[in-house]
Amino acid sequence: MTTDIVPTPTARRPGPKSWLALVGAEAKMVTRDTSGLIIPLGLPLLILVMSAAPASQEVIVNGRTALDLFVLPLVLTVIIATIGIINMPSFLAYYRRSGILRRLAVTPASPAMVLVAQVVVSLLQAVLGMTLALAVAFWGFGANPPAHLWSGVGIFLLALAAMYALGMLVAAVAPTPNSAVAIGLVLFFAFGALGGLFGGVQMLPEVLAPLADWLPFGAAVQALGSAWAGVALELTHLVSLVTTTVIGTGVAIWLFRWE
Repeated sequence: MTTDIVPTPTARRPGPKSWLALVGAEAKMVTRDTSGLIIPLGLPLLILVMSAAPASQEVIVNGRTALDLFVLPLVLTVIIATIGIINMPSFLAYYRRSGILRRLAVTPASPAMVLVAQVVVSLLQAVLGMTLALAVAFWGFGANPPAHLWSGVGIFLLALAAMYALGMLVAAVAPTPNSAVAIGLVLFFAFGALGGLFGGVQMLPEVLAPLADWLPFGAAVQALGSAWAGVALELTHLVSLVTTTVIGTGVAIWLFRWE
């Protein structure tokens, strides 16, 4: 009498189909969050439409208008800041709070997959918001492209990394989704207020004005404006964005817990 030996099943790492399915699931979660979907797209467009008409008539330098140098950099920074600092951390905090990350830790699918999928979906949302804003600015109000196009692209990507690093830090310290939104809102409005969100930096009190160069929101707005104007980028702005990205990512990795 022979006994068949049943082979022990081996766990396999998720393949491309699993990654695509997870990204699709994350996309559905984002689209179901109405406020999280509309605000990062609607608020920047509202700022653009309210400011574009008069700003597009005021030529500042190199044929670029106030719309190009001030409004568009602000709008693009608002898009990536709302998505990176407010939206993304709330999803990650929810997944940790509900135990999803803990359950994934005992499966072949690492909980890091959720983090990567959420980043991918939020990046797609940022690209969508940027595309809408630029389309309205270019075709609706005659905006001009950056004089230094590749510098503008590089600054945008660096600013995106800085905002996401802050978002990861928020996700690392926030115990609940609501607290993640609250912390994200505080950071967004604090950095935004010191970076020109509610008026030019020159309107800040003298003691606070220098912070606009060193905090990531103001640094992103001013660096994008420099790329649009075709003037040399200030080292302070680059240092601010790089430092925020490196320190924010490092501290977030150190503090982040899967449960």
